[in-house]
Amino acid sequence: MGKDCGNHGEDNVRQACRRLLAFLFFLALVVGFIALIVYLVLRPTHPRFFLQDASLQQLDALTANSSANAGILSTTLQVTIASRNPNDRVGVYYDRLDVYASYKYQQITLAYALPPVYQGHGDVEVWSPVLSGPGVPFAPYLADSLAKDVQAGTLVLQVKIDGRVRWKVGSWISGHYHIFVTCPAYLSGVGGNGAPGASGLRFQGATYCRVEV
Repeated sequence: MGKDCGNHGEDNVRQACRRLLAFLFFLALVVGFIALIVYLVLRPTHPRFFLQDASLQQLDALTANSSANAGILSTTLQVTIASRNPNDRVGVYYDRLDVYASYKYQQITLAYALPPVYQGHGDVEVWSPVLSGPGVPFAPYLADSLAKDVQAGTLVLQVKIDGRVRWKVGSWISGHYHIFVTCPAYLSGVGGNGAPGASGLRFQGATYCRVEV
């Protein structure tokens, strides 16, 4: 009799555990389904970035005496960058945005820190920082490539933004996300709608930027 009662008690415990596990599994499915619906309805679209202008004010290269030594490049570039939030229900906190210029994947200016800002639904933000890089060490092969581009009257620089953003939906604010923006700046000695800058190069026109979050 005592043995039967013991087995009966163990069965009850097993059934209770199965019910608890089934309930937790069902609860996890419900929470996951709700999270999926919220994501599909409110999922944020990446902010749109545009390079509206780029004025090359200085581009001075000092070639190294030896091909084994790096050259020195001094650059000053003023850019105008616009950002638009295309979301209807999601705001964007730009907590950190560092802007710099590069040539063929080498950074040629110091990073300029834009002021933190909140961008509401459909809002547009415009920045016009001056990017400068006095005396930046430059690889010899890149110095040769730069000289050829300037001589040919066609130069492509990349204006890049590296930062951190947060999303805001109602009173809820997400954690930080990394944002990386790349904007091509096409400069040429002919045509374009900008004023002639260093080496007679002028900005050719506004360009769309690639945004990664």
